[in-house]
Amino acid sequence: MLRLATALTLLTTLVSGAAWAGPPSPADRAAPGSGTNVLVVGVDSRTGLSKAEKDRLHVGGAGCNCTDVMMLVHLSQDTRRASIVSIPRDSYVEYADGAGVLGKINGAYARGRGPLTVKTVEKATGLHIHHYLETGFTGFEQAVNGLGGAALCTDRPLKDENSGLDLTPGMHHADGNGALRYVRARHIERPGDLGRVRRQQRTVSDLLTRLTVEGALADPLAAAATARTLLTSVRTDSGTDLADLVRLGTAFGRLHPERTEFATVPIKTFDHRVPGVGSTLLWHGERSRALWAALAADRPITGDRRIQPVPETPVPTNPAGIKVRVDDAVVAAALSAGGFVVTGTSATAPKARPAGPPMIRYAPGRESDAATLAAALPGARRQVVPGHDAYLDVAVGARTVTVRQVTYDRNVAEGAPVTADRLGCLTAR
Repeated sequence: MLRLATALTLLTTLVSGAAWAGPPSPADRAAPGSGTNVLVVGVDSRTGLSKAEKDRLHVGGAGCNCTDVMMLVHLSQDTRRASIVSIPRDSYVEYADGAGVLGKINGAYARGRGPLTVKTVEKATGLHIHHYLETGFTGFEQAVNGLGGAALCTDRPLKDENSGLDLTPGMHHADGNGALRYVRARHIERPGDLGRVRRQQRTVSDLLTRLTVEGALADPLAAAATARTLLTSVRTDSGTDLADLVRLGTAFGRLHPERTEFATVPIKTFDHRVPGVGSTLLWHGERSRALWAALAADRPITGDRRIQPVPETPVPTNPAGIKVRVDDAVVAAALSAGGFVVTGTSATAPKARPAGPPMIRYAPGRESDAATLAAALPGARRQVVPGHDAYLDVAVGARTVTVRQVTYDRNVAEGAPVTADRLGCLTAR
């Protein structure tokens, strides 16, 4: 199997295949750097899909003829490391057509299709794009089915009527249709692109892990045959051919999970309103420049604190969205000062408290929120209680409680650079 091309197919999730008019003029391209950069996009278009196909894939509605998924894949010069960076579709940038117009990065495709999309990414990042790939809804589905399905995992129920996703906690094996719903979902407990992108990255990570275990690239002839098949659902620019895909795929086949990095462009403002454009995302200037500089210099992006400075006590969810009941007024006040939504407090005499540290009780599916609360209460125990309500209850024990200040940073929680051995369902087991 051709790991790279398959991974790129999986990363282009809300798409319909479309050809493009050829590569940009060399005079308009960014200067080449070290390593190889591949831009992968998915075009949100329903053109050519029958009603039956739309219903089966759960992709009703009108497409925007814009790129809905965009990833930049960097293969290091020595081919010993790969960095896959998600670029959110609502990123607010200047288009590279010389008109001085700013808009969402996904709108570059509607203005100038593949060539302008490439040039706009090059303008925004300063990186040279060597290859371009694009695929569609059915291409994604076919690729996953052809590889025997995909592993999906979640620690809480995931349901999104828009994508058709309905997943219970745990590990699941899905076909192409089920995987498409998983990676498309945006309207879940923590909505938006960062969570969706992380699920896409996890799916790709697991697929690459499985293909490595199966020795899917052990035979170069088999890799070439897979590439030919894949090219029926993945379109390329005129500067990318079968030999390029085989070469890149072979390089990816030698990589171990700890040498494959996933990240999302750091965001400063998540709801920057622009008249006539709508809600956009503003990149974090300093962090995003550090990210692109690292790739240009062919350096690893994991562990680089200039890209994602990690807080002293990072947490996976926002305390401002967690409702807590505490049986101790002092602890309740401290948690409230730390950003948690605290209610229903009452003082309890120390002699009436049970021995040991605090106990956090919560409903199934609230594991991430419980982890955030536990980080603020070092040593706290956790207990899942079926049928529990929307609150997290804290019973303060006899032991002295120190409430720690925690920091929620969406970039760190959902988009920080991470290697595949720490990201996927399969590698976590």
